[in-house]
Amino acid sequence: MSNASSSVSRRSFMRMAGIAASIPVLSESHFAWAAQQPTKPASKPVSQQQMMKQMMMSMPKDAVLINANENPLGPCEAARSAIASVASKGGRYDILEMMNLVDVFAKQNNVDPDYIAVYAGSSEPLHYSVLTYTSPTRSFVAGNPTYEAGGRAAEIAKAKVLQTPLTSTYSHDVKALAAADSSAGVIYLCNPNNPTGTITSRKDILWLLDNKSKDTMLLVDEAYIHLSDAESVTDQVANRKDIIVLRTFSKIYGMAGIRCGLAIAHPDVLRKLESCGQNAMPITSSIAARVSLEDTALIPARKAYIAEARNETLKFLAANNYKVIPGSQSNCFMIDTGRKGRDVMAAMAQKKVIIGRTWAIWPNVVRISVGTKEDMAKFRTAFKEVMDTPPTSAYLHTPFEDVSFPQLS
Repeated sequence: MSNASSSVSRRSFMRMAGIAASIPVLSESHFAWAAQQPTKPASKPVSQQQMMKQMMMSMPKDAVLINANENPLGPCEAARSAIASVASKGGRYDILEMMNLVDVFAKQNNVDPDYIAVYAGSSEPLHYSVLTYTSPTRSFVAGNPTYEAGGRAAEIAKAKVLQTPLTSTYSHDVKALAAADSSAGVIYLCNPNNPTGTITSRKDILWLLDNKSKDTMLLVDEAYIHLSDAESVTDQVANRKDIIVLRTFSKIYGMAGIRCGLAIAHPDVLRKLESCGQNAMPITSSIAARVSLEDTALIPARKAYIAEARNETLKFLAANNYKVIPGSQSNCFMIDTGRKGRDVMAAMAQKKVIIGRTWAIWPNVVRISVGTKEDMAKFRTAFKEVMDTPPTSAYLHTPFEDVSFPQLS
């Protein structure tokens, strides 16, 4: 490498490392709870940590929390037992346990272990992928609405963010994504999509992979795939360097608070992500993830349970003539309330049911996460009461109006 090339590479590395160090790695929880913040100007700003603390302390103990796409069933019994058994070894870094997780996932998914990197959730590799492959001259392209974290990372990288509407069936419009920018750095596709829960077919994703610009990275987020009948595209990493697939243990495996996720990509791609940061995995999350993979009954049982809770609620909504965005196969769905979504959120919070947020493109549409069957029964009762009551000024403020929140950036 020439001295000039070496200098450019060092400058690029330092720029990317500097951005990575400054960016907040936002997860679903940040967006979910930020949506509850009041809209009035903050009179006494507090830190994000204090915001979360005050908000959670003010939350009724018996509140129904269906706002953050969490799995209320938590880790499976095998994972809980494994965590307890290994806690005494928490004083050491256990790289071997992390590699055991890689080996199990690799064998189950027919992926070479060198094509797998483990992270504390999928938020880190999502952000790192965007930081690595976007820039002021290379845009970030995504559907609208979709999960916002990639767009936030792109903004901090000073990349242009381009959004394309979903199709009439609420899947990603792969032709629009491919055509959005021939010099795009990243195209992000969440499948099933958050917040709609809708599917983009494997056929369409493969079309996008073959028809996008060859220099554009396709970032496929499969966080919710086990809740659906969607087909994975992890096999595509074997012979390509223009696709990254993300997985997480936060959803069907119920480990959102334990933090474990994977990036699946060509080893050369994974090495580029390493420049944004590396850290040792908690031994508890590595072993909990591994034994969860080995629990062959977990996915079908939980997929069925969540589908029953979701479909029972969707049936109720249809019977009462509420307008639902159709096609969800995930642990969330969306309702067009016909009024300001934030007002509905506030009214539901007064009834101790905390629901999810709105997206700018659909300000009247709220996202509902699927909780336990008991949670969803309480949701149905509260939602009908709210919708049967004309909106009033009493509903225009959240129950956290006495807390001043900073805007996430």
